[in-house]
Amino acid sequence: MKDNEILGQINELIDEEHALRQRLAAGEVTTEEEHARIKSLEEDLDRCWDLLRQRRAHRNVGEDPDNAAPRPVSEVENYLQ
Repeated sequence: MKDNEILGQINELIDEEHALRQRLAAGEVTTEEEHARIKSLEEDLDRCWDLLRQRRAHRNVGEDPDNAAPRPVSEVENYLQ
């Protein structure tokens, strides 16, 4: 997946998050449904950002950014900040 494809996916996930929050405000989904989907969206976003950072790091050291690979949610979500 190329950088522009990853950024496109990030934008789609953000748009879905905004739409979900609007649906919650309109009473179309429950708070529990919204929270569950938001958690999933946040995990997907974190994985996308991680992959984009990996690609940039590979590029910065002269390596092929296509060598970057998506990491599992369990790994990405447990990074120490």
